[in-house]
Amino acid sequence: MQASLELQVKTLPNSPGVYQYFDKEDVIIYVGKAKNLKKRVSSYFNKNHENGKTRVLVKKIVRLEHVVVDTETDALLLENNLIKKYKPRYNVLLKDDKSYPWLCIKKERFPRIFSTRRIIKDGSEYFGPYTNTKTVYALLDLIKGLYPLRTCKYDLSQPKIDAGKYKLCLEYHLGNCKGPCENHQTEDNYMESIKAVRGILKGNFKESLAHLQTIMMGFAAEMQFEEAQKIKEKLEALQNYQSKSTIVNPSINNVDVFSIISDETHGYANFFKIMNGAIIQSYTTEIKKKLEETDKELLELFIIETRQRFNSLSREIYVPFKVDVGDAMKVVVPKLGDKKRIIDLSIRNAKYYRQEQFKQIKIVDPDRHVKRIMAQMQKDLRLHVEPRHIECFDNSNIQGTNPASACVVFKDGKPSKKDYRHYNIKTVEGPDDFASMEEVVFRRYKRLLEEEQPLPQLIVIDGGKGQLSSALKSLDLLGLRGKIAIIGIAKRLEEIYYPGDSIPMYLDKKSESLKIIQYLRNEAHRFSLTFHRNKRSKSAIQSELEQIPDIGKQTITNLLRKFKSAKRVKIATLEELITVVGNSRAQKIYSYFHPKK
Repeated sequence: MQASLELQVKTLPNSPGVYQYFDKEDVIIYVGKAKNLKKRVSSYFNKNHENGKTRVLVKKIVRLEHVVVDTETDALLLENNLIKKYKPRYNVLLKDDKSYPWLCIKKERFPRIFSTRRIIKDGSEYFGPYTNTKTVYALLDLIKGLYPLRTCKYDLSQPKIDAGKYKLCLEYHLGNCKGPCENHQTEDNYMESIKAVRGILKGNFKESLAHLQTIMMGFAAEMQFEEAQKIKEKLEALQNYQSKSTIVNPSINNVDVFSIISDETHGYANFFKIMNGAIIQSYTTEIKKKLEETDKELLELFIIETRQRFNSLSREIYVPFKVDVGDAMKVVVPKLGDKKRIIDLSIRNAKYYRQEQFKQIKIVDPDRHVKRIMAQMQKDLRLHVEPRHIECFDNSNIQGTNPASACVVFKDGKPSKKDYRHYNIKTVEGPDDFASMEEVVFRRYKRLLEEEQPLPQLIVIDGGKGQLSSALKSLDLLGLRGKIAIIGIAKRLEEIYYPGDSIPMYLDKKSESLKIIQYLRNEAHRFSLTFHRNKRSKSAIQSELEQIPDIGKQTITNLLRKFKSAKRVKIATLEELITVVGNSRAQKIYSYFHPKK
């Protein structure tokens, strides 16, 4: 570290604030926040970082600047604004170029309600933004069906209406508007509908449902059953919409919900806005990691950015774990009940979004998909390098007969079938799994070394500690111990064993790393079993023909070459046999399979 930079770090205050790193070109390359500026900045220079990108960042820092703030909330907001302004190379940037639709209640006499992507600060009310346009259209259709509101853009001032400037249009005759342009509807009556619509957009259905119920019963009491039926249909439509959107106790009101899941390279964050137990906003996005960002750091950034973007004023947030977002918000980490169910739903949405992204990446960018899986496997299996080339070994012997082994090869997480190999066990007598594994692993890598072929980054042994120890003996003999990572996987509980560690590791049952290892193991088992069955079948055929007196191996070979199986030899005619093995041997074979009664 340069002397001037070292002096800057030493003189930093122990206060909350924001720090900025500059490179030799005097360009901001990183912006960060801290509860304690001196402690946080010092940590960059006082320890060895495992992450390669962090090491590169530290090497590039030439000078730093800092800003002291009063609270952590101020630090969060300032950090977010600086990141958006300067877009530093090593910062996570939550960029979203989409413009989302809002629902606008226009500030005018007899307000219109419409969808827009532009917010005009003229006193109009805006609800949203909505990340799904289908939701916008569904809400507009519901509102239009419940409350006849005008769609025209006329200036409906009282003097102009009184002067008869406007005429009733088709919308009035279709029943979609009550004709305020010709004084057929009062402003007070119209604003009652607007009040009800405002409640629906805020997720409050109680008043609208009660109001429609009262009107319906009034029509029914006056024997106006057709009108009552129309109101009933509107009531059912609103109840149906409410049942779809209400997911928890209606007492949960004006709350923001945030959650995140992540893998080695990306985070996937979800946001819900909940009013009266109903989700009125939902947003999920992907965050690309730049350094060693934790889920906590990514979620804090997402919370600040999303609340700004969606103009949220909620004083309470639900999150899956504790976050530092200042004292302005009440942070709740639910453990059970309705609140916990909301968090679970948010996490489920993040997982679904992640799966959809994977499906798209597989099609659009297969290289990125492979890189992500390999990086995840490296992390999950605690490897020094990505396991681009994996080999898996499996033994087969049933009731001690025909022992055989198989080696299957995966490259970039996919089977490389041209590299599969079968092995007949040569040096082991009887069913000895451990000795067989030792022989096959030795033969495999002795040959690869002799032929100067590339070695795998990971060897997977189908079996527990015993088979793993046997394979290690062979690697020791070849001088490959420590040069190739090796693990054993026990069948029953999917236990993963490492050399010299008696306690197994368990991967998440749903993790992609475990699924690839299981695929490897199953493929090795299938390949080994197929070879073993073929050997047993061939052995059974030969043993049946060997029972015939005075028939040697060459004769059996000639018969199988012609007839392909013992069954066909058995049903062959005497003439057919004579053409293959001559008269004398043909008579003996035919007599053996067709004894005279």
